[in-house]
Amino acid sequence: MRTLISSAFISLDGVVEGPGGEPGYRNSGWTFKDVDFLPEAFDIKGREQKEATAMLLGRASYEAFSAVWPGMEDFADYKVMPKYVVSTTLTDDDLVSDWGETTILRSLDDVAALKRTEGGPIIVHGSATLNQHLSDAGLVDRYHLLVFPLLLGAGKRLFSTTDKDTQKLRLVEHEAYANGLQKNVFDVVR
Repeated sequence: MRTLISSAFISLDGVVEGPGGEPGYRNSGWTFKDVDFLPEAFDIKGREQKEATAMLLGRASYEAFSAVWPGMEDFADYKVMPKYVVSTTLTDDDLVSDWGETTILRSLDDVAALKRTEGGPIIVHGSATLNQHLSDAGLVDRYHLLVFPLLLGAGKRLFSTTDKDTQKLRLVEHEAYANGLQKNVFDVVR
């Protein structure tokens, strides 16, 4: 069984929307505005590229990332990595041609089937709505969270508000940085 890792920049109040400057959100770009950059706080991002063997995205994040990441040296490892997009509306004609092999999945059942294949970890970036559905369905195995010392109020959240049984997490790695960022890596306890 492959490990599904949800990786997120997240505010202290749980917002994950628009961290890199994506349009349409009033606090867009919040990861760059009020927190000093410390390279060591982002080491986990490089590690994710080296350890992951596939990337899973929702439609909106695919459309945002595929317009920028294929040409960026910082994301070169992702260019050659197989990508899976969960969408009920995308077609193969909507996929970009310069970002490697991309497969459209139509349901969470398809994601569960992907997890049952041979291979290494699958990383999820962005994809707030998809992350909520994956979590609610019990498909997430690990969370890589970079928690920013910000309260953003409104915005898309990493976790849904679905009324469900308690899900226990085990902290397996953590660090606090001088700029107030916290790295928290949690395994989902089953």
